[in-house]
Amino acid sequence: MKTHLSAEFDGTPEGAEAQAVIGKCVHCGFCNATCPTYQLLGDELDGPRGRIYLIKQVLEGGTATRSTQMHLDRCLTCLNCQTTCPSGVEYGRLVDIGRKIVDARVERPAAERATRRLLGETLTSPLFAPALRVGQALRPLLPAVLKDKIPARAKRRAVAKSGTHPRKVLLLQGCVQPAMMPNIDAATVRVLDAAGIETLTISGTGCCGALRTHLGYQDAGRADMRRNIDAWMPLVSGGSPQAIISSASACSLAIKQYAHALCGDADYAENAVRISALARDLSELLPDIAAALKDRLRPGVQRLVFHPPCTLQHGQALRGGVETHLRGLGFEVELASSESHLCCGSAGTYSILQPQLATELRDRKLKQLTLPQPQAIVSANIGCIQHLQSGTSIPVKHWIEVLDECLL
Repeated sequence: MKTHLSAEFDGTPEGAEAQAVIGKCVHCGFCNATCPTYQLLGDELDGPRGRIYLIKQVLEGGTATRSTQMHLDRCLTCLNCQTTCPSGVEYGRLVDIGRKIVDARVERPAAERATRRLLGETLTSPLFAPALRVGQALRPLLPAVLKDKIPARAKRRAVAKSGTHPRKVLLLQGCVQPAMMPNIDAATVRVLDAAGIETLTISGTGCCGALRTHLGYQDAGRADMRRNIDAWMPLVSGGSPQAIISSASACSLAIKQYAHALCGDADYAENAVRISALARDLSELLPDIAAALKDRLRPGVQRLVFHPPCTLQHGQALRGGVETHLRGLGFEVELASSESHLCCGSAGTYSILQPQLATELRDRKLKQLTLPQPQAIVSANIGCIQHLQSGTSIPVKHWIEVLDECLL
């Protein structure tokens, strides 16, 4: 399919990239079969093929409308369609371009703009932690729609300190995880230490950049990326860390994409390439962790069901590793009985901005995850963990926490 872009976008980097992506699409419709919103709504415009058509229309000079914006907003950016697509269409990049162009042409309602701005500024702010503590104190009094977004205050385990080891990794703690679920990073430090890997943390880092980028604030998202690069480069230049990791699969995916996000920035492009080359998801260390801990785990929670986040299985194409290695360590681990490839509805701030769709996807996912009657549900991303926990009494944890609880 040949696409002729309007003069307004012809020759721009975004227009050229969109043209290249759209040019691969053969409109076969395989993507709709694995699109969560198409499965729920059955509307062609709420599937990847329909959204590509809408973006193509706008790029060719068509009018962007509030309806166009709504259909693009409903996309979870789960990237399941990319995994399915036989033509290798990079839909994730295309929808980011489409949203940027449509948002520039269609003004959102004031309340919607305020909500997005509040999320972008609050969740990435140092004030998020004290605000969360206030919310947790008031949680019993809050309506269910707010209570679901605020996790109960977890009992903190002892603060973890890494020992000194020849192998070192830099850990991005992110924006909301240290306040919402501090035990995940603490467990990461303890388990890696037991496996002979030293964890380094650097002050001055924060959000990976994905949160504000996906809210439509691309410049602010790139600023978050540059801040992290500035903080990391002294250690990276000295050759100290062998990898930059995150225990949140969404963040590890974002860091791997720094090279592309900053490719047009003359001051940061080279360093962004170096950072992306070092980026690893925590699960990519599991082969070494499993080998080191083979005889160092006591029996704990044994019957688990694993929910692989979209950012892990579709965004990073890391499939099968977590459950395989947990089984090797003696745990009984299953995937959802069906639809393990579908999104749980969390998708960053999606569960806040699209609560009805997110709740339907959560409940559909939990129906499959709870069929094996597990003692715990495990995942690899804080957003999935919090979202799923809001719909079930079964404990939902990060897989690294399960290993930490079983360390001798």
